[in-house]
Amino acid sequence: MSRPMASVVVERATPGQITLLTALHRHCFQKSWSAAEFARLMAMPGALALLARAGPDAPAAGLLLARVAGDEAEILTVGVMPAARRRGLGRALLEAAADRLAGEGAGALFIEVAVTNDGALGLYRGLGFEEVGRRADYYDLGGGRREDALVMRLALPGPAMRA
Repeated sequence: MSRPMASVVVERATPGQITLLTALHRHCFQKSWSAAEFARLMAMPGALALLARAGPDAPAAGLLLARVAGDEAEILTVGVMPAARRRGLGRALLEAAADRLAGEGAGALFIEVAVTNDGALGLYRGLGFEEVGRRADYYDLGGGRREDALVMRLALPGPAMRA
């Protein structure tokens, strides 16, 4: 049985860490992004890349990439290494992203998730995300199989609430 990690550290990732982000993504997802894709996404205006560690000296075990445009933000990807799941890294990444994106003026945060990803759905709902839409056949599972995605939204605190 896994235990929550006592001191999760979340830090902003830099373009110099693209190789690390790519490696983490490859371990988290069957269909992973290339270093070139990470470089392109991180170079976009409003991009935010985060890494999570189980402690200050632990290796990175989670990542998040988001972007803010105007008063909305979206999580492009979030993942935690399989061996480190259910220990608070995903929650810490999402909370840190929500705080930073709200600080950049976003009033809402969006994420897409496979309808069968019960673990992620539980986490997102526990953080206050609400289902606002559905994208049919959004994820390609290979072999001609596809899966719907739920679009979820989290209202972020406005400037008066952050003061």
